[in-house]
Amino acid sequence: MKYGNLILEKKEYVVLKSLLNLSKNYKEDTRKYSVKRLETELENAIIHDEELVPQDVIRFNSIITVATDDGWENTFELVTPNEKNPQGNKVSVLTPMGSAVFGYAQGDVIDWEFPGGIKKLRIINVTQNKSNKQYQV
Repeated sequence: MKYGNLILEKKEYVVLKSLLNLSKNYKEDTRKYSVKRLETELENAIIHDEELVPQDVIRFNSIITVATDDGWENTFELVTPNEKNPQGNKVSVLTPMGSAVFGYAQGDVIDWEFPGGIKKLRIINVTQNKSNKQYQV
């Protein structure tokens, strides 16, 4: 992990904690596991003011390119559940993919459980989408 722990901006941390509290009743095992693992990682997260968050850290509205060792690659925007749109490549932070990458940085490699099993996920690129900093819970 590039920065040693997850890094989050203060307001986004509060929004994420609220979303996680609202999502306690997932029935799907993979989704439950992903949310629980993110909650555990948040216990040691580094929380910063906006200006101190590195530009390569994945946040709400970041545009991320990830890849696996088997050649699969995907680019998507990380959003709150209300904004998700799979056809528009907008992935909710509460999906296995979204919870896998939140707070990580470009260059990090993550072992994460997805519906098809545990995969090694490489974060290839992170771009900040400055045009949309509103969060809908």
